[in-house]
Amino acid sequence: MATLASAPTEPIHMRIWDIYIRLFHWLLVGLLAFSWWSGRQHEMEWHRLSGYAILTLLIFRLYWGFFGGRTARFSQFVRGPRAAIAYLRSLRQRPYKAAAGHNPVGGWSVLLMLSTLTAMVTAGLFAVDVDGIESGPLADYVSFDQGRAAAELHGLLLNLVLALVGLHLFAILFYRLGLRHDLIGPMIHGRRAKGAGETADHLGASPWKALVGLLFAATCTYAIAQGFRL
Repeated sequence: MATLASAPTEPIHMRIWDIYIRLFHWLLVGLLAFSWWSGRQHEMEWHRLSGYAILTLLIFRLYWGFFGGRTARFSQFVRGPRAAIAYLRSLRQRPYKAAAGHNPVGGWSVLLMLSTLTAMVTAGLFAVDVDGIESGPLADYVSFDQGRAAAELHGLLLNLVLALVGLHLFAILFYRLGLRHDLIGPMIHGRRAKGAGETADHLGASPWKALVGLLFAATCTYAIAQGFRL
């Protein structure tokens, strides 16, 4: 008697990104694009508000790096140079073995992007335009020349951020075409296929901790936006 062919089993998925990291990522993408547009169009009020929103996201991400879900914590993905070099060498092996979160090289790129964004926003807080009309909320704490230097630094760092975004897009294409590994999908729905021998550990992303982090970030941003004159 003929036997029925067994149906192909669906791959078992594991969750690697919590909802708060995904919201942070896509909100940051949208706000960066809006900040670039508003700056180019000299819509400085919108540019300023967008900068405050980015600052809120960055403060939250710093908080979430210590109190967030498992893969969001800095202790999970910040590794030394040896780990990064070992990971780069492992890219020649097939099949590609994905990390449960950021890989050692990706972890350093995250720190570089966050540091550059923080420096860019900080420079914008002290920036003053040529006429001294438009200025950041902390411009009163520095001289006019220092404010102008901060404005120039703000623009230079924006160019560096755009370069890092381009490098990030290149990495996405490399992983997709070269390693057959999708980075965008998991950042949308939070899951990827579980590899052999991997365990699907709980992320542990507490909504209460996220709420505390959001309130903390919003409070810090409000105080900065008021020039600490509360």
